[in-house]
Amino acid sequence: MKAAVTDEPRDPQEALATEGKLRDWVTRLAAIERPSASAGEREAAELIAAELGRLAADVRLEEERAHGTYWWPIGLATGTAALAGLSRGRVAPAVVAGLAAATVADDVRLRARWLRRLLPQRSTANVVARAGDAAAERTVVFVAHHDAAHSGLVFHPELARSWARRFPKLLERTNTTPPTMWGAVAGPALVAVGALLGSGLTRRIGTGLSGGYAAAMADIGSRSVVPGANDNLSGVAVLLSLARSLRDAPVAGIRVMLVSTGSEESFMEGMEAFGRRHFSELPRDSTHFMCVDTVGSPHLVLLEGEGMLGIREYPKDLLSLVRECADRLGIYAYPSLRFRNATDGLLALNAGYPTAMLGSVDRFKMPTNYHWPTDTAENVDYTTVADAARLCRALVDRLAARSPGGPEAGAST
Repeated sequence: MKAAVTDEPRDPQEALATEGKLRDWVTRLAAIERPSASAGEREAAELIAAELGRLAADVRLEEERAHGTYWWPIGLATGTAALAGLSRGRVAPAVVAGLAAATVADDVRLRARWLRRLLPQRSTANVVARAGDAAAERTVVFVAHHDAAHSGLVFHPELARSWARRFPKLLERTNTTPPTMWGAVAGPALVAVGALLGSGLTRRIGTGLSGGYAAAMADIGSRSVVPGANDNLSGVAVLLSLARSLRDAPVAGIRVMLVSTGSEESFMEGMEAFGRRHFSELPRDSTHFMCVDTVGSPHLVLLEGEGMLGIREYPKDLLSLVRECADRLGIYAYPSLRFRNATDGLLALNAGYPTAMLGSVDRFKMPTNYHWPTDTAENVDYTTVADAARLCRALVDRLAARSPGGPEAGAST
């Protein structure tokens, strides 16, 4: 007798990619050298688009313009402030250093970024795929990035972990990462204040701090690109896994956009371009964003907030919804962490969208192999990547259920 044929839909969680497939995707892409706004970044974008094309209904490769570094704008500003601190006089050095401090603050806070716009521009590529229910009123956008970072001495894994081993109680109480970019603003500002007030000590401290940042930027710019498997091909693999699940277990009631940006490592230039192109078509009252960045460390983390100069908090109601999804799946997410840096999620948050950022950390509350040559496909924790995909799919289904016409519409949650 022939087996009975059933039209029952496939379970959404079972339709996600296996850990082996996640590893295959990351390994293939990590073999490509992918600096921001480079030919390698474009090659990776084309591969991602081709893979999504087999999994999603509508995929586009969007070419944008980007400068492609952060060491040039930050290094030029801090280097200029250091020279101002070494020069004679009071008013001119104060003005120059003050402008340098304002320039760095403008760049790291993702504002006008006028110096960056004066620097040479190159082509960068965003991959944008659409899946889910095309007729739905609500949208959820998942964002990862496919470019890779330059290394540098400041990223040595032991610099941050050595103190954590020595002071475990301090680590236990610490729930915010160090303010890595504060000194790039404080150095020039101290030069300006010291020059205006005639304080030689303040001026020397500012000069030394500014010169140190300029040297660090020069070191980063001279280094090679890391494989970037955890940061952030792990996030790209989650997008691909979601696309597979949405193809094999379709969802009704919500549109899904899967976005892999270029030039994230040059301070989110690809996401800036995505916003210029797409925010106007995405209503803020019916669109959610989830940034998936560096999810290949041992423990997932749902950030409470982030920002390089001042931390902006993510909306508590969306965080609660994501945590509820994690609890239902039995997924542990590290609690109460905030990052004093920035991801693509911050651009959506600044634009007024309900946004969450999903990352991962090790026992030292830091992402593993961050911007270091050991960020290879072999060193990614694929169980965590798979959990990130499970959590993202659960969020899709939960938001779909709460959409107009869904089983939870109008009900309390």
